[in-house]
Amino acid sequence: MATIPQWIMIGGDGPESYNQHSSYQRALLEAAKEKMNDAISAKLSLELISGRFIVADFGCASGPNTFVAVQNIIDAVEYKYRKATGQNPAENIEFQVLFNDSTTNDFNTLFQALPAGRRYYGAGVPGSFFGRVLPKHSFHIGVISHAFHFTSEIPKGITDRDSPLWNRDMHCTGFNEAVKKAYLDQYSTDTKNLLDARAEELVPGGLMLLFGSGLRDGVKMSETAKGMVLDFIGASLNDLSQQGVIDQDKVDSFSTPLYIAEEGELRQIIKENGKFTIEAFEDIIHPNGEFPLDPKILAVSCKAAFGAFISAHFGADAMRKAFELVEVKAREEFSRIQNAKPGMQYLIVLRKN
Repeated sequence: MATIPQWIMIGGDGPESYNQHSSYQRALLEAAKEKMNDAISAKLSLELISGRFIVADFGCASGPNTFVAVQNIIDAVEYKYRKATGQNPAENIEFQVLFNDSTTNDFNTLFQALPAGRRYYGAGVPGSFFGRVLPKHSFHIGVISHAFHFTSEIPKGITDRDSPLWNRDMHCTGFNEAVKKAYLDQYSTDTKNLLDARAEELVPGGLMLLFGSGLRDGVKMSETAKGMVLDFIGASLNDLSQQGVIDQDKVDSFSTPLYIAEEGELRQIIKENGKFTIEAFEDIIHPNGEFPLDPKILAVSCKAAFGAFISAHFGADAMRKAFELVEVKAREEFSRIQNAKPGMQYLIVLRKN
């Protein structure tokens, strides 16, 4: 497998940071709030809501969306408790929130931004969520928001020009069947490990909430707006190599540890794992549509998410030049973006078996 740097968002609170450019992801959380409330009300056992109640966010990044996600969960748990018992949850429940992400995540920015007046105690848990990061039976509800599409490494052969699996593109476009199978196999292995780890750490009867982006069955990634933007990034890097700014060999060996799965693939992986029951698989209609349809906003928000990863390969100066070109390409191809096939935003509710 190819060695890759850890994926982190651009930290801090500056103009290029994920903290400043993650409103699209936050809007998805808000759009899903009612369905999440319904799921917690119907599927979380009242017996679990007493004393200390622990929520864990896996892949929390540097904020602020993690605060929205965990507060929505706490609100739903308190509502269920108050409605079922008639008692004030503040008098009977103490909440703790565990914020997990890789060791290189900007936890300083995260903890400096903890909301004032929050009704929980916070703690950081560094480490890869593809493996165990907590003791057994450590939390009651877990959430993974816009991080359920990562792989732990690039599949073997994808970045090797001498391999039949060499992928000229920087992501899995869906058009090369052999490349897609390699990515799906890697994603299936990683997701099984992730689910195995959460099943160990979750209390019996606990819930996992998965928010993210997927594909309709049969739709290829590069037929969607998000896939087109990834293609723009790859094309921009190739432009920079032709200008002599970066080395072509580096571009040819560059790939992202992402696999955007189809709905049927997600269902199959979870079913085969056997550790969880799918209690809900909801389509979430994003208030801003499938993608922020403004070339400048699109380029800036993608830079916040992809910039640190690209900088690790090509340097910060090349990264910034690449996203200037991405904005140009997005303007030139704007009608194609507008007519792209729709992706899928989902909320998956899993209950531990």
